[in-house]
Amino acid sequence: MRHAFWAAAAALFLAFAGTAQAADCEHGELDSAYCVDGAKMVARAPADPKEWKDPSTIVFAYTPVEDPAVYANAFKPFVSYLAQCTNKKVVYYPVLSNSAEVEAMRSGRLHVAGFSTGPTAFAVNLAGAIPFAVKGDPKAYESYRMIMLVRADSKFHKLTDLKGARVAHTAASSNSGNLAPRALFPELGLTPDKDYKVIYSGGHDRTVLGIKAGDYDAGTVASDVFDRMAARGDIKESDFRIIYTSDPFPTSGFAYAHDLKPELAQKIVKCFLDFRFPPEMQKEFAGGVDRFWPATYQKDWAVIRKVADAAHAPYDRAAFDAEAKKEAAKLEKKKKN
Repeated sequence: MRHAFWAAAAALFLAFAGTAQAADCEHGELDSAYCVDGAKMVARAPADPKEWKDPSTIVFAYTPVEDPAVYANAFKPFVSYLAQCTNKKVVYYPVLSNSAEVEAMRSGRLHVAGFSTGPTAFAVNLAGAIPFAVKGDPKAYESYRMIMLVRADSKFHKLTDLKGARVAHTAASSNSGNLAPRALFPELGLTPDKDYKVIYSGGHDRTVLGIKAGDYDAGTVASDVFDRMAARGDIKESDFRIIYTSDPFPTSGFAYAHDLKPELAQKIVKCFLDFRFPPEMQKEFAGGVDRFWPATYQKDWAVIRKVADAAHAPYDRAAFDAEAKKEAAKLEKKKKN
């Protein structure tokens, strides 16, 4: 009887503990798989140390805003450094779409990644990503602006000239490539999907090249991508005209998976912040960028969340699934071509 009593008491205690733990787990904007870490707006680490991950090989990726091969080569010096700094093997994972990158972290196949500005919020809400850094120069972290591009010889000189034109956006989840124009243009006299039909190009570089080729009359892209393409010689700035420039936004955010062993996560953050770009990386990223600056999702992505709210584009599962479907269709079309 005594054993039965204590067994019953233990079961009752565990039941109450489980209820308390469940009650303590608020999700906020996060997927139900994650508990929000208070006002930080990101997922907190699992309470049970047995759920922490300490991989022998760290998998790292960078947002596919351009050809993934470009960044696989650009980040080689950093990948080597990170391996030495963490004393672990580090491999670069070339993702083909924003949705694939988010899903890779959600599934546990990706440990550290640079997410494009808009998809960073999807990574936070749906994959438990913890943003901690942004590229920058010696004075501050790097920012970019949303620009509206047209060909230099076009008849378009201001936003309202684009009514009825063929205007490219990049992807539904992109901040500068879709959400920002939807949030900012209406008050300037141009409403996407009303004054012009949105044509999704599938990427910032594709929009730029499409404008040059005459596939689109105009397109909204991230200024840093445009600048890098010009610096590499992929395009000539003189072939284009910028007819609109927004206020600045933070660039791609670097994040680690929420369930990494805390000591490993702290080590990764320190490695990032201590690193200085060698000349070949500085040349690739241009603009004086030579380091990583600390950043937080709560503070530094506030303007991004504000744009999404204004555009009525929540960073939730339904929006993500819709974007993933579009990206998959574009990749399939690209394979066939």
